[in-house]
Amino acid sequence: MSISTTTEREIRSQPEVWARAAAAAADGAQVLGRPGERVLVLGCGTSAFVAESLAVLRERAGQGETDAAYASEWTPGRGYDRVVVISRSGTTSEVLEALGKVPEGTRTSAVVGVAGTPVAEAADEVLVLDFADEESVVQTRFPTAVLVLARTGFGEDLTAATEQARAALDAPLPVDVTAFEHFVFLGRTWTYGLAQEAALKIREAAQAWSESYPALDYRHGPVAVAGSGAS
Repeated sequence: MSISTTTEREIRSQPEVWARAAAAAADGAQVLGRPGERVLVLGCGTSAFVAESLAVLRERAGQGETDAAYASEWTPGRGYDRVVVISRSGTTSEVLEALGKVPEGTRTSAVVGVAGTPVAEAADEVLVLDFADEESVVQTRFPTAVLVLARTGFGEDLTAATEQARAALDAPLPVDVTAFEHFVFLGRTWTYGLAQEAALKIREAAQAWSESYPALDYRHGPVAVAGSGAS
């Protein structure tokens, strides 16, 4: 198959990247918080959605109380053992500002795609996923690599999911996307973060109308604009 854009190439590399992320989980997942720690996860844009999913996954795995927030909106108040920040570039200004607000004595961790960057240098512990870094402005494999590493570190086996992703990427699209003008993504528990990220990807990459909602809340109003052109 001919791959015509950087974004396409990076999307198709995800199964290999996931395998590397899973292999790094034994040590890397510790940066997301030791068992029993009370943790806050911060990010902006895509990384904020990953933070939301991570918070649910970590609590569900019995690792400890975990909150998530937008780095740009966070104000110190609640006490945490650790604050984890996510920034692919390692240069996100709002994340750097948030790190500067962390109370003294609270441990900080950074998950980045590039070593030696300001965010990486500002944290006590750093997890560098340079094999998942991207050239494209639109993030695809870095956020999924973070989630694969976390889920593996929390005890899940994602071997089958990785192979399913490989098969899905090799298969033709199951629908004609040009038949739709309105895209809605739904999720529950940790996958609501994925739904938000999927909707953002549609807006970024296709400049199309896309929304995201908790699955069972969609019928409480938003479904009113669903029609034949919605997917």
